[in-house]
Amino acid sequence: MNLARLVGVVSLLALAGCSQGTPATAPPTSLPSAPASSAPPSSAPASPAPARFAAGDVRIALVRQLSSGDYFEQWLAGAQAEAKALNVRLEVSSGDGNNDKQALNLEQAVTAGADAIIVDHGFAQTVQPAIKKAVAAKVPLVAFDVDPGAAEAVALTQDDHRIAEQALGALKADTGGTGEVVYVHVAGFAPLDRRDETWRQFKKDNPGIKQVAQIGVVNNSTASAVADQAKAALQAHPGVKAIFAPYDEFAKGAALAVKELGLGDRVKIYGADVSTADIAVMTEPGSPWVATSATDPANVGRVAVRAAALLVAGSPVEHALTVPPALITQKGLRDAGITSVEQLTRAFPELSTPDVARVPWTAS
Repeated sequence: MNLARLVGVVSLLALAGCSQGTPATAPPTSLPSAPASSAPPSSAPASPAPARFAAGDVRIALVRQLSSGDYFEQWLAGAQAEAKALNVRLEVSSGDGNNDKQALNLEQAVTAGADAIIVDHGFAQTVQPAIKKAVAAKVPLVAFDVDPGAAEAVALTQDDHRIAEQALGALKADTGGTGEVVYVHVAGFAPLDRRDETWRQFKKDNPGIKQVAQIGVVNNSTASAVADQAKAALQAHPGVKAIFAPYDEFAKGAALAVKELGLGDRVKIYGADVSTADIAVMTEPGSPWVATSATDPANVGRVAVRAAALLVAGSPVEHALTVPPALITQKGLRDAGITSVEQLTRAFPELSTPDVARVPWTAS
């Protein structure tokens, strides 16, 4: 199936119940029209806010590994918006890519007496010792896209296996399951490692797909660094048909390389994550970035804060929370004239997940 024939903005593939082992599936040929309402109806709170929340006396520490990049900025915006809605003080720190600094920030949050802690990304080896100190101090903790190494912590993830499956399903549909591919990956990041598991299985299941190069770097200028690497890989392998870049900064760098080399007519990019800046790259004339599988990062930030708030309130929270993704195509974005994530989420409220870690004392 060729993606050029697809109609619609988002291929909503089993949004409510995707298993990590589901085979990669090509997008459907038609989609339901967007709802007339721009947002789901709100409902009244089911219960009054706990006294500490009503008084604004709750402090949640958000300890981040990275803060630069569109995904991380939108994630933070969502977390801050949810904290404001819950009358919570959100205290934000960032390791700026320095794992030791993040671990120190986490230890300081424990010492400072935060009511709950959210760990946003990180390397398990460096954050787990500090997470154990938080658990020993009885500080509730939510870990997003990093293995907390402690059963007491809530582990929040995107369905990263499904993200990779959706993007690779589009790649397979476009290439017919054959061709040379450049893969962008950096080991040690939990979401990328989960997506890598799916990529490895995809190659086994599709022997016509040949990985001819692996590139990748994560730093404060990831996109430009990946662009340089991608140009070298494409020049060394002129037969490449596709780039699998399962992180939006990877995909933006790859798109820049393809554009600079003038290869947009024959090299296509399949990515992960979405932001307003990503949509601009995908929809610009001649863009090689044709599909991305993603959650709304702002929504995930909101879920993290809600989960932490529930823990502070002593409410039950599942210890494994997963936010499902959707497949977004270049053609769908162009056809609908969508230029921002705000427009995307208004058109498809399924990208919001108010029932994941729902807080009963706020309106949905």
